[in-house]
Amino acid sequence: MDPVTASLEVSGLAFAYPDGHQALFGVDLTIGRGERVALLGPNGAGKTTLVLHLNGILTGGAGTVTVAGLPVSKKNMAEIRRKVGIVFQDPDDQLFMPTVREDVAFGPAAAGLKGAELESRVHKALSLVGMEEYADRPPHHLSFGQRRRVAVATVLAMEPEILVLDEPSSNLDPASRRELADILRSLDVTVLMVTHDLPYALELCPRSLILSEGVIAADGPTADLLTDETLMRTHRLELPFGFDPRSVAGAPGLPG
Repeated sequence: MDPVTASLEVSGLAFAYPDGHQALFGVDLTIGRGERVALLGPNGAGKTTLVLHLNGILTGGAGTVTVAGLPVSKKNMAEIRRKVGIVFQDPDDQLFMPTVREDVAFGPAAAGLKGAELESRVHKALSLVGMEEYADRPPHHLSFGQRRRVAVATVLAMEPEILVLDEPSSNLDPASRRELADILRSLDVTVLMVTHDLPYALELCPRSLILSEGVIAADGPTADLLTDETLMRTHRLELPFGFDPRSVAGAPGLPG
């Protein structure tokens, strides 16, 4: 893939924690601008370790990470952290201000935006997730699904290159899950979705990566990976009881 069109390039990424535990053994992947890609794998596969390298929270191992052509390095860290927005599994880890508006404004304000420009950025981010009318509400008065949408808005307000979502469908009721899916499909941004929710990966991500034992064990159309029974069993991935990916009309990579 042409580096100009790549949102993310990871080459030979290996990492061991100070206690000696080796989490990554040489990860290679490229994600093109505007792609929606699911990162799948069993617990302990190294998914969180990989994600924490994307914005420089973890560094110091072997290999390289490049975001939109910019190496993840100390001198580029401020720009990298603007370009890679991570939405945590628990929205309450991201929401800490008295109102929704202040939470969404926090990042851009810290980056130097103010006045009408800041107000416009906040309005746009809240509009993208359908939460404009809640701007002056305290986040803790919102439902869990609404708080997750606000957490997404806090990241979108930074106008990132890549939106990284950690288990975005966890603890959502069916309506909130559908609403979030509609939002994610509408965004003009590269999405990397870390999830154990395989039907959600099939619904939203035409392509998936399987990370297993610290390496990329498979990379291809989500539908192909989820219907490869040997591959799934080998990497301890299981579909929900009764769910057949081949029966889902209109999912990315499947005939509609």
